[in-house]
Amino acid sequence: MSLQIKRIYEPPSPFDGDRILVDRLWPRGVSKKGARLDSWLKDVAPTPELREWFDHRPDRWEEFEKRYRAELVHNPAFADLCRFVAGHSVTLLYGAKDNKHNHALVLADAIAATLKTSILHP
Repeated sequence: MSLQIKRIYEPPSPFDGDRILVDRLWPRGVSKKGARLDSWLKDVAPTPELREWFDHRPDRWEEFEKRYRAELVHNPAFADLCRFVAGHSVTLLYGAKDNKHNHALVLADAIAATLKTSILHP
């Protein structure tokens, strides 16, 4: 089992394992064929209300993290994803430009904490 995250705009790698898009919206400029996805899990992304409130504003990052983690606790899609990651090598893909303030970081950290593992950073 391994878990890593990267932007969907980065080229696929043979070390990616299962490539899972974790955005609610399809990323701009990416073709479905070019994405080489194994799965698209919209339901693990932040709710539209939380995503719109956050608006990729770094000054809202800490509060966004708290709110998103609270959503994940009650999200059956998160539990399903954790069970899947436990037995696979997985790369969580996201489209956000900011690699320090995006929901995939929170999601990967929550998965790692649940499974008591670490996240590989490419």
